[in-house]
Amino acid sequence: MANGQWRRMFRFEELEIWKLAISYADDIYNLIEKLPINERYNLIGQIKRAALSISNNIAEGSGTSTTKNFKSFLDISIASLLETVNLLHFARRRDYISENERIDFYQKAEKLVKKIRAFKNSLK
Repeated sequence: MANGQWRRMFRFEELEIWKLAISYADDIYNLIEKLPINERYNLIGQIKRAALSISNNIAEGSGTSTTKNFKSFLDISIASLLETVNLLHFARRRDYISENERIDFYQKAEKLVKKIRAFKNSLK
């Protein structure tokens, strides 16, 4: 299969919300490298799963056969994004990240959740 044909099979790759979500996950992965090693199986693992779940659910939902199902996956994506925000609040409370880092990720999350909701509302 040619590159162009292959890409068209996976429409999520063309979605702005997926691109933002996968970038957000990359940024989260970079941030959590500074967390203490004793959080490896708790906080670090939970943040990784939540952050990656955002783009995973956008991708998975884009392949469903109905708009209703896709919207459900987008809701799960938003819930995962909210989970990352909560976990970053906790990381800040533990002084694992700075307030500036928390604010930066909060603003990215706010932008992303607005875009996911707008995209969801645009689906008929």
